Amino acid sequence: MNIIYLNTTEKEPSGGAKIIYRHSDIINNLGINEIKSEVLHIKKSKISKFKTSIKKILKIRQTEAGWKLSDICVAKNYKSKWVNNSIIVRNKFEFDPENDFVIIPEIWAHLAEDMLIKKNIRYAIFLLNGYSMNFTSDRKKLINAYKKAQFVLSCSKDISECSNFVFNIDPKKIFKINVISMTINKKFKKKNIITYMPRKLINHSNNVLFFIQSHLPKNWIIKPVAKLNEKQVFKILKESRIFLSFSDMEGLGLPPLEAASLGNKAIGYTGQGGNEYWKKPLFEKIENGNIVKFCKTILKNITLINDQWLKKTFDERKKLIKKYSPEQEKNKILKMVKLISHILNNH
Repeated sequence: MNIIYLNTTEKEPSGGAKIIYRHSDIINNLGINEIKSEVLHIKKSKISKFKTSIKKILKIRQTEAGWKLSDICVAKNYKSKWVNNSIIVRNKFEFDPENDFVIIPEIWAHLAEDMLIKKNIRYAIFLLNGYSMNFTSDRKKLINAYKKAQFVLSCSKDISECSNFVFNIDPKKIFKINVISMTINKKFKKKNIITYMPRKLINHSNNVLFFIQSHLPKNWIIKPVAKLNEKQVFKILKESRIFLSFSDMEGLGLPPLEAASLGNKAIGYTGQGGNEYWKKPLFEKIENGNIVKFCKTILKNITLINDQWLKKTFDERKKLIKKYSPEQEKNKILKMVKLISHILNNH
């Protein structure tokens, strides 16, 4: 049995890609000889990119949104520089109806009809973000994709609610899966550092930095977390005391969760999905766009977030990490593997 994840070929760090790599890696380390997992990276073909460029030059309006099966090809022997997982890369597009099960991200769910359904390939849709289900203008194909999927993987309550509202998915068909694993840390060598990730809502983060500049104490610095691999991100979050969240319409924002587990006070936007875990004293919510309150909240916490605060909030971090522990993640994936095995064996 082969569980095949479809993935992007992004050069910059991606939460979704990171999750897919980790899950595939865990499957290959379950110790079940007859089961393996591969990651198939797809990209736009050179011909497709050329046609798109010509249309832009000639100012031809795009009438359809979303990738088509004819637009894509396999990115052979793809390697990511920003993730450390040892994954098995798949270099072919053909699937075996008897032994292959495909997990396709929600951004490409509409490709399921031509890629999988017509060829009788069983599949699931991995819903990493409930606000990324509209990556196509072909609503008919999208509805059919969710209808024919064996099940839908969901990372959070918010994602499940979004998918149920749009596609009226049977709750029994939604499989809740963990997307992060963390272990408890008791000791930190903290510095007066405030971290943030500038990838999203850059206008908001730029305004916060501009507004707070003349008020920030000289012994505090703000550092962007960008163009770093997993180990480097882990290192800087272990050193910082406060993490600023600029999450925007996300199924389950991982950076604030990771930062809080590493002894940071997370301040900012929940991104909606983050409401699942956004609770005091580890998190402080700011209304989207309220830049002045954002800055005032940072300044207020600068005087409070110290080594004593770390000791006082240890139990809260422990509870948070228990919910998103490696054991929980592995157990969920094992249950999913058993479900897929049952589906393939009862074809």
